[in-house]
Amino acid sequence: MEAEKKAGNGAYLVAAFYHFAELPKYKKIQLNLKNFMIKRDVKGTVLLTPEGVNGTISGLTENVYEVLEYIRGLQGFSTMEHKEAFFDAHAFERTKVKCKSETIGLGAYANPIEKVGEYIEPKDWNSLLEKGIPVIDTRNDYEVHLGTFEGAINPNTKRFKELPSWTNDNLDPKRDKEVAMFCTGGIRCEKYSAYLLEQGFEKVYHLKGGVLKYLEEVPQNESKWKGDCYVFDERVAVKHDLSPSDEAAICPNCGNSVWTKHRAEKSFIPGERCPRCPEEN
Repeated sequence: MEAEKKAGNGAYLVAAFYHFAELPKYKKIQLNLKNFMIKRDVKGTVLLTPEGVNGTISGLTENVYEVLEYIRGLQGFSTMEHKEAFFDAHAFERTKVKCKSETIGLGAYANPIEKVGEYIEPKDWNSLLEKGIPVIDTRNDYEVHLGTFEGAINPNTKRFKELPSWTNDNLDPKRDKEVAMFCTGGIRCEKYSAYLLEQGFEKVYHLKGGVLKYLEEVPQNESKWKGDCYVFDERVAVKHDLSPSDEAAICPNCGNSVWTKHRAEKSFIPGERCPRCPEEN
């Protein structure tokens, strides 16, 4: 999709992406990719793992596209998709390329290279929400409180690795023949849907491209999304048009996200500290 059709008027493109494919020589790619990004003033974080890549980067549009094409040039990554938004400055302060054992850790066996759930296109998601099946918000509790879909189940997890335990206590493959899920950009659902299939659930659906793709493609007057969507960069959260949220900011003291409700508390001092700051001795 062309830049002028995207939400926002900033000069900097923020691109989020992931792709699952075998990448046995991932450690050998690290330095070359980082240098490639630095030369083009592209900032953000890219994770390289044996099972694929995961990243969010920002920079001038042409430069970001060059980095994405570099990654798509790796064997098995030609079909990697990405999501776009625009911002008036870099969404990140540094350029980081890290090597890890997993793109995202679930704490239980799940191999999205072998199998994942059925993708639901954003245009079809509203119809699925009306089916009356469990729809799991796989994100962390602090993300859910900022915004979620109507009727979605909040597992109240602090970390993604808590989901298998919650699943064992709350879902049953014999009872729950169909289960749906969503996350910010799609990667957590790749892992979690693979896990549910491994546990014997028959029909597992997940929102293709995550909430960000839904916000990009579904008109606001047809949307079932309520609130803002938390993102892991300087924007903190985005509204339905993918512009930075008015609800959230970053505390300069502790680095936590600060929402409207925090600003109303007595311990909030603008520019100095927020209610989420550690207690001073």
